[in-house]
Amino acid sequence: MATRQGLEFPTWRPKSKLSSEIQLHICGSTFTVDKELLAQKSAKIANLLQTSPDQEQLSLQINDIPADQESLELVARFCHGFEINLSTKNVIIVACVANYLGMTESHCPNNLLRKAFTYFEEQIIPSWNNSIKALKSTEHVLKQALHLGLVDHCIESLVSKAINEPRLLGEPIKILTSDDESDVKESFSKPKFRRKLFDLDWKSEELTTLSLRLYTHTIRGMIHRQVPQEYIAANLCQYAKKWLFCNENKIGETIPIYKRDSQREIIEVLEKLLPHEKGLLPCTFLFQMLRFSMSLDAKTECKNGLEIRIGNQLDQASVQDLLIPSQGYTKDEQYDTECVRRILTNFYNNYDNLDAFGLNLVSELIDEFLAEISSDIDLKPTTFLTFADMSLAISRGTQRKSDGIYRAVNIYLDKHRHLTESEREELCGVLDINKLSNEACEHAAQNERLPLRVVVQVLFLAQLKLRDSIVKEVKDCDDEEVKEEMEKMGSKVLELEKECCVMKRQILRGKEKVGIWKEMKRKLGCGTSVNNDHNCHVKKKKVHPSDLNKRLPGPHFDPPTKEQVKSLMLESDINLDGELNREEFVKFIRKITKDTFISVSQGLIVALAVAPTVALLTKRTTENVPGVGRVVQKIPNSLYASLVTLAIVAFQQGAERS
Repeated sequence: MATRQGLEFPTWRPKSKLSSEIQLHICGSTFTVDKELLAQKSAKIANLLQTSPDQEQLSLQINDIPADQESLELVARFCHGFEINLSTKNVIIVACVANYLGMTESHCPNNLLRKAFTYFEEQIIPSWNNSIKALKSTEHVLKQALHLGLVDHCIESLVSKAINEPRLLGEPIKILTSDDESDVKESFSKPKFRRKLFDLDWKSEELTTLSLRLYTHTIRGMIHRQVPQEYIAANLCQYAKKWLFCNENKIGETIPIYKRDSQREIIEVLEKLLPHEKGLLPCTFLFQMLRFSMSLDAKTECKNGLEIRIGNQLDQASVQDLLIPSQGYTKDEQYDTECVRRILTNFYNNYDNLDAFGLNLVSELIDEFLAEISSDIDLKPTTFLTFADMSLAISRGTQRKSDGIYRAVNIYLDKHRHLTESEREELCGVLDINKLSNEACEHAAQNERLPLRVVVQVLFLAQLKLRDSIVKEVKDCDDEEVKEEMEKMGSKVLELEKECCVMKRQILRGKEKVGIWKEMKRKLGCGTSVNNDHNCHVKKKKVHPSDLNKRLPGPHFDPPTKEQVKSLMLESDINLDGELNREEFVKFIRKITKDTFISVSQGLIVALAVAPTVALLTKRTTENVPGVGRVVQKIPNSLYASLVTLAIVAFQQGAERS
């Protein structure tokens, strides 16, 4: 019977003195068989021996047999009457060899093909694990196995079992939201908590071990038979992690070309199998697939499909997901902003009008993305404005603050100091001053990178808010004297608003900068003659807030000392109880602002510039004084600065009238 490379195995081959033995050179080995016994079982061999009894010619005629050495030895043993051991790994190959040789019931009863089919039906079809193992053995005989229908039977068996027990594909992926994130963390923090992938008593064979072609046929069968999508999505994630993401550190040009082509084929096939329903796949997984498709230069249809799926659930993404590195050697920008723009467009075109919460999340995501990419020195202003406009369009109609865009604008202006004044004003045009928080307004009022027009708008808005707060306090106040003082301060605010409106209109009308600076010089006390204009140059130099008063024209100002504050407090303490009530505190503020700022009379701009800084210095000094310090500490910095500013303006304008 059979020998390998000329070596015989007499332990099982019958000791026959017949001279009908022939040697067949198949699959790189030499097999010695009895041609009469082989012809009794094989119709193909019987026909070939009748036409050409030469053994060399016979070997050439059956050289395309779909077999390996192990299966040929099993066939030889069967022909010589010995028992053979079929298994999940060889039954399909043996069936293909038996079908090729014509070892059917019509030629000989109880032949090998029937024996293989019986084992397949009884041992392979009923078992999930055996079906997968049998499929894996068909790699080299796939064409013949498909012809016999064995592959289809295995796939049908897997699909039927997945319908009855979907957890065989893996547990559905849990997409965490902000509401249930804490619950999951709490459950994982409990002792003895262990998550089980399957509540089964046996270890199931993973479907992801199949080749791409067999896996694709199996998943498509499950989709057609409507296996729950969440389980199919979980299995697709497992397949991608096994065959793609495990080589993430070797992605791109560092891997061999043949392997790169194989990974490209995998990602293109998986993209077509991925479900389109929202929430079945993590957004991070989809972004990872998108990065791989770009690095592997996958087809445009593949990348577009992933971008559409991401756009449908962009509210679940994080800013790190959006930071997709640019591909290619000629990278104009650090990140692929064009890809992110397409994703945002897909989201905006397909979002649900009733989902306002999702809109806010995406708008905040864009602001964070802008802040991240603003430090890129190669980022073009047009690209920045495009994303800023998208953020404004998405958040339109909501009550969300504009602090995120302001932060991005501030970072961009800081990293791109070469921008002209007109370019900076164009960038700041995306800011909605009315939606800035108090903290952002306070920062913007002192931000030297912002254009003058924006600073004036911020100051004007601050005064409007102050007026509204004063009106509200007046309505709620019972003290007549305090109420009268606040009404006077309110009238001063109205005058201040008028002057700010005049300046704002001049800027918006496009008045020349020379005219504005002339007005500034007049306010600062410089000469108004044309010949003397050169004597008042403003140098662009950073000035520390504590030294601001030293650089202004006129008398210099120093914050009051602790002794001066104590003296003023004693003068204001009418009932001599060591504490200042509301009435005494109002008089104290009047005195300290009068004594401190009566010498400052250089116009409205100086008052607006000096007052907040000096007020904060005064507040710090006053907080350390017993009695009044506890009262001052309870007043917010912004409100205290605004109150002192109004007092300065009132005293200043009164001094100018006199």
